[in-house]
Amino acid sequence: MSPEPQQPRQPQDSHEGPAGQEHPTDSEPYVRRALPEDDEALGRLDRATWSTLHAVSPRPRPPYAPFFREHSGPDDHLVAATGDGRVVGYVRLARPTELASNAHVLQIQGFAISEDARGKGVGRLLLRAAVAEARRRGALRLTLRVLGHNTPARKLYESEGFVVEGIQPREFLLDGEFVDDVLMGLPL
Repeated sequence: MSPEPQQPRQPQDSHEGPAGQEHPTDSEPYVRRALPEDDEALGRLDRATWSTLHAVSPRPRPPYAPFFREHSGPDDHLVAATGDGRVVGYVRLARPTELASNAHVLQIQGFAISEDARGKGVGRLLLRAAVAEARRRGALRLTLRVLGHNTPARKLYESEGFVVEGIQPREFLLDGEFVDDVLMGLPL
């Protein structure tokens, strides 16, 4: 099955994705489904954006594992790319558990934006595409976890309707500091 472009756009965006009649400009981002050949670019992006502001796992070290894995493949990811094909961000959607009683919930389990694309609406574009994709998949809720000290991410999520549903105080020890784990959710 070929990837389908995602249509959520920022209000000022009038260009269609690669499957539309118009092509985006080289610098204007659009969202599409990830492809197997995105593995290397997504791995580089993930390593370049690693920070204790949002990562709880250790900094990746060579040799690097593939970005896509058995339970986290291209079908689980939406990619923000520019018209020239450069990957500038991604979001990963997954079920939080394998329980049938929890099948109506999807969770954002990965979200990254390249340094040069930050502050240009790419995060909001990806977040809106994730909400649309979750709805398309029939989810009734979309959740995420964000570190308490990640103020920029929390503000973005709140501005898109996510609310804090719980806090696990001092859940992680990062760079010698205890950090809260914040659960946020959005009804769909």
